[in-house]
Amino acid sequence: MLKILVTGATGRTGSLVVKKLQTQSNDFQVIGFGRSHEKVQQIFGTTKDFLIGDILSENDLEKAMEGCQTLIILTSATPQMKGIPQEGKRPEFEFPDHGTPEIVDWQGQKNQIDIAKEVGIKHIILVGSMGGTNPNHPLNSLGNGNILLWKRKAEEYLIGSGIDYTIIRAGGLLDKPDGRRELLVGKDDNFLNSPPDGVPTSIPRGDVANTVIAALTAPNARNKAFDLISKPEDFPHSEITKDWDKLFYQTTSSL
Repeated sequence: MLKILVTGATGRTGSLVVKKLQTQSNDFQVIGFGRSHEKVQQIFGTTKDFLIGDILSENDLEKAMEGCQTLIILTSATPQMKGIPQEGKRPEFEFPDHGTPEIVDWQGQKNQIDIAKEVGIKHIILVGSMGGTNPNHPLNSLGNGNILLWKRKAEEYLIGSGIDYTIIRAGGLLDKPDGRRELLVGKDDNFLNSPPDGVPTSIPRGDVANTVIAALTAPNARNKAFDLISKPEDFPHSEITKDWDKLFYQTTSSL
């Protein structure tokens, strides 16, 4: 049985990955890793099979990864709105002192990769975001955090680590039902630079979670880094993605 650690397990996408893996308990043993007992209890109703810790702590991560073959990284810095914006003005955002993209998306992910290598993790699945090729992407200006640039740096570090990897750069995340759309893979932010006709650069969170889980056992998902979006439901001539080997076969091994 494959033992998996999911970091960022209390995030909106991370919690979906954990819940979906828990329904496949005959195939996978999943351990969730988060920062707050209260949040774990609130989301899952139990703290069983969860470890509470800090992604910057080597001891916490070593304990969490014990006996695991796979690491799924879903940690991400989260900007917070600075008060209520004045009428007619755009809201301003900031990051907590110890929750900046440099700390969470670079140092924290680098630490996870380093510890994973030390303890013998065989495969790391990292969920990131499209837009990392564009320093001027609007998300980088939030709280002056350069979040996509730090994410990209961590991705490059993972690729150079020697561990088998799958890097999923998701489009804009939607809170809509999953399993009802055709998924599209690309690279180098081609979807952002030249969007397919009539296809938004977005995807339901649940479809990202499904892709993560499919990547656990699909050989064609190994050592691949790709962008991921979805066609809208009932898009003309679309076909709901069910053949994961076919999807991953289309991906490439380059950044």
